[in-house]
Amino acid sequence: MQKTLENTHDAITGKKPFARKDSLAKRVREVLLSFGGEAHRTLVIEQVARSLGHDVRQIPEELQLALVSSFEEYWRDERKRAAFGFHLPFGEGSHRWSVRPEPAYIH
Repeated sequence: MQKTLENTHDAITGKKPFARKDSLAKRVREVLLSFGGEAHRTLVIEQVARSLGHDVRQIPEELQLALVSSFEEYWRDERKRAAFGFHLPFGEGSHRWSVRPEPAYIH
């Protein structure tokens, strides 16, 4: 039911729904690699938002939360972390995101 409401809301407001978490995780990975493997999450969020056509001065909170959630989900899950190479160089709670250049496998 909630999915239907979200789709209806998107149709009414003209907003495009945000990509799935795996798609967002891939975008985060690409941005991190373009920054040499690590960056502050604010820069990563801005770059992903820009690539999705958003004004970086007004990034939707839903997109910001989805990107943070995606990174955290993939970082916490051992298989996903191995596949995407996500890493927190300064430990949990750090806003510095990192990626190892060669993942085991990306679907």
